[in-house]
Amino acid sequence: MLSQTARSDAVLKRLLALHPKKIDLALDRILRLLGALGNPHLRLPPVIHVAGTNGKGSACAFLRAMLEAQGLKVHVHTSPHLVRFHERIRLAGRLISEEALVSLLEEVEQVNAGREITFFEITNAAMFLAFSRSPADAVVLEVGLGGRYDATNVVPHPAMTVIQPVGMDHREFLGDDLAGIAAEKAGIIKKGSPLVVGPQSQIPLDVILSHADQLSVPVFEFGQDFASRQEHGRMVYEDQDGLLDLPLPRLVGRHQIENAGVAIAALRHVGRNWGSDAAVERGLLSVEWPARLQRLHKGPLVEAAPRGAEVWLDGGHNPHGAEAVSRAVADMEEQGERPLYLICGMLANKDALGYLQAFNGLARHVVTVGIPGEPGSMGAGALYDVARRAGLDSAPAEDLEDAMLQVMAWSRLDDTDTPPRILICGSLYLAGKVLAENS
Repeated sequence: MLSQTARSDAVLKRLLALHPKKIDLALDRILRLLGALGNPHLRLPPVIHVAGTNGKGSACAFLRAMLEAQGLKVHVHTSPHLVRFHERIRLAGRLISEEALVSLLEEVEQVNAGREITFFEITNAAMFLAFSRSPADAVVLEVGLGGRYDATNVVPHPAMTVIQPVGMDHREFLGDDLAGIAAEKAGIIKKGSPLVVGPQSQIPLDVILSHADQLSVPVFEFGQDFASRQEHGRMVYEDQDGLLDLPLPRLVGRHQIENAGVAIAALRHVGRNWGSDAAVERGLLSVEWPARLQRLHKGPLVEAAPRGAEVWLDGGHNPHGAEAVSRAVADMEEQGERPLYLICGMLANKDALGYLQAFNGLARHVVTVGIPGEPGSMGAGALYDVARRAGLDSAPAEDLEDAMLQVMAWSRLDDTDTPPRILICGSLYLAGKVLAENS
């Protein structure tokens, strides 16, 4: 039986062959194709463009939820997808249909006429075409990689730009210099477009503010011009216009309170009356963003877990993201202690040691797995070696099922009757496999 996405899968497979490299950061190819398509990127509703190493997807999720809570129709682009490519393109509140996606992909494929172009570039051209043809009130546009030469960075006058925390990631494309990476992210800043800056360490903050100053753009900086924090089981947002007493976000963790604050600041300063207090509150309670410290409640993996266990899923894959998740888990421990077990799989090009060190002293055991069907995955044995170097008690597993069996065995041996907390983590690719197989 053919899958429901068989046609789009076939077209996407063809598009992958149009460039020898999976990623080749430049703008000339997509601008050429967009020009041949009639420049759809110049015919969009007001755009909020979001970059950063961590938290940009969550910020986009909050922006979408708050805008929709105000009754607005919102186009959203995010990447990568977890289970289906369709997740990358949301048209006025709904994921793009299979029929519409196939039609758009075939159209851009025909116009491109076999010329060299990366997969991300040609699929982004389809995204811009879809957004230009469907009525909406706003576009929330997530950067794919970097910023300056990312294929989303073709919108000349966004209504707002947002730069979330910048850290070390994608070193093979952006380099090992934090200031250089920040400069790439700052490439989305446009003259005349206000900028919201999420929580930053000093080096990237200096770079971002310098770029903004050169372009004379209004800047709203986290911790300086606005702030968000947890107080007495509530979320407090504060800026020059006053203080909001809000419910905690539906997304878990202190970092999500900061991400929500960034989204609120963007809406309050975009100059379009998009940040009503009531819509902000409804958005906090309705927001959805899978595989970001997501509690799993059903499916084969949950059924295979020890009785009473909590099973959580997170797709963070760099040290900065691991630190945010480990802080969130530590906060859970304060509310109710449970032994923590990790089931971890990572890509070979990620900083696995830096990632796993964030859980030293917090996780009792780590079971390492390869990511099924992913050629770039680190092997379970190699990741096990890294976990041991990180000071963690570890063992490799053949697959997710075997990993859960090992957790079951460990939980029986540990000197506690408290059901464990299990975190499946290390990669969005692994998270996607879990969501696909555990539905």
